[in-house]
Amino acid sequence: MPEVQITAMTFGPYGVGRVGGKTVMVPRSAPGDRLEVVIQSDRRDYAVGQIVRVIEAGAGRRTPPCPFLPRCGGCDWQHIEYPAQIRFKGEVIARELGRALGVELDPATLVEPADAEFGYRSRIRLKAGAGGALGFNELGTRRLVEIDHCMVAEPNLTIPHDLARALGRDIEEIEIVSAGARHVLTGFLKKPPSRLQIERARGVLESDAGIAGIVLRSRDRRETLGNVEIEFEVEPGLALRVDADLFSQVNRAQNRKLVATVMEMAAPGARVALLDLFCGVGNFSLPAARRGSRVMGVDADALGVAAATRNAERVGCGSAQFIAMKAEQVADFLRRARYRPEVVILDPPRTGAMGLMEPIAALRPARVVYVSCDVATLARDLKILCARGYRLMRVRTFDFFPNTHHAEIVGHAVLT
Repeated sequence: MPEVQITAMTFGPYGVGRVGGKTVMVPRSAPGDRLEVVIQSDRRDYAVGQIVRVIEAGAGRRTPPCPFLPRCGGCDWQHIEYPAQIRFKGEVIARELGRALGVELDPATLVEPADAEFGYRSRIRLKAGAGGALGFNELGTRRLVEIDHCMVAEPNLTIPHDLARALGRDIEEIEIVSAGARHVLTGFLKKPPSRLQIERARGVLESDAGIAGIVLRSRDRRETLGNVEIEFEVEPGLALRVDADLFSQVNRAQNRKLVATVMEMAAPGARVALLDLFCGVGNFSLPAARRGSRVMGVDADALGVAAATRNAERVGCGSAQFIAMKAEQVADFLRRARYRPEVVILDPPRTGAMGLMEPIAALRPARVVYVSCDVATLARDLKILCARGYRLMRVRTFDFFPNTHHAEIVGHAVLT
């Protein structure tokens, strides 16, 4: 069996080394590891190996404290000490952005660590299996690893096996969201919930004082039981109230730091026209509106847009406008509208916003602040923007997801 020396991490679950001049990617490895591996797949440009034996552990390697590892695919970097995780994330992001944009970033100072590496997630989404089993898929497979607790979740987020059993074979996933001392559950179903399933869910709600409410969702239907609203602070003096099944960031402490940084980069102020794309429930829109900006928020999720509108009225920012519009419609909207923002904020999904970069550049905003959870699509999109007269001024990264390869990255570009 070949030996491989791991030299770097990818923005994913793999460490990287070389065998016979060919790149080999190995899950659950860490820089500095010398490993005996078996090659599981051999492709033209790279191979994927599996650890057979750790011959010599790298300085950052540790035994994962979670009892469900290494089978569970939820925490793909938990085998790495937390300070080393921060260092490796900085190296990956600096390397990717440097290669795409020709910028030099200091990996040692690029990533803001989380306040805690465990107990930080305000929401977790679990896969459902037979007989009420809940957990995460094994890395690289669809095999369910059943869990009875999750170390990265807030302590009050207990695993709702009772709801999974009550909903039966139709349940695909259950999301648990913190609502203070209690929590809200969302069951994602293959088909609309039946009357019997709704009544069984109501029974679970009434029998468990820790559950504030339950949402049952399928493609065509949404049922709510109890109180499904949560509240979280996005900056001092501003808390949003939204239904728990709408998107909100999982790490609320890090999100407050992110919001403060985005506001610093965007520099919203009195009468500044600001366009917030993929605005969601108003995570950035409402802090900008509080500072006097004329905000227009756009998002495909009509429920999120409705929540943002309600919150704007509640906190005295009723002049902020929110529009429900699919992503593929936004580019045409931007081309045809007479609206000319001075600032654009965008926080797209992992796939990025490549189709919007040309229309954004055509609007000629003075500042663009791009928030991303994927360094590859961020680099791709910023490269388009920089080719149209913008200059990347600053990058900051926040570790929203300790013990995983994920991070939230903010790029600040200005028109030159």
